[in-house]
Amino acid sequence: MTHTHSSGPATHGRLLVDAAGSAHAEQTSLLLARPGCRIERIVSSGQASPDGFWYDQPDDEWVLVVAGNARLAIENGDEIALAPGDYAFLPARCRHRVSWTDPTRPTVWLAIHLPRGDADATETSPDARP
Repeated sequence: MTHTHSSGPATHGRLLVDAAGSAHAEQTSLLLARPGCRIERIVSSGQASPDGFWYDQPDDEWVLVVAGNARLAIENGDEIALAPGDYAFLPARCRHRVSWTDPTRPTVWLAIHLPRGDADATETSPDARP
């Protein structure tokens, strides 16, 4: 059997180490970047998007709350509450904002940014049943 080796060494890390947060600003760490894919760790400590500000990104984004609690507001009026283990998929151009993060402990997010998906593709989730 032939094994193909990558061009660099394996790397590793811990999402929850040094996740103390800052009352002044969110902390964003780039964990991995490849053409068409970016994975970030974001640590929030009570921060929210400024009033009137909406993210309107050209790429799809999948976020997972690893620790803490947060709420996302969607421009259509929906609000998504996220606790540890909860995730949200935000398709490209889905205007959204962070409406609240827990001010009493750090909220650690894992954010994966991907190229805009095919609009004709069917989205599935573990909760979907045929």
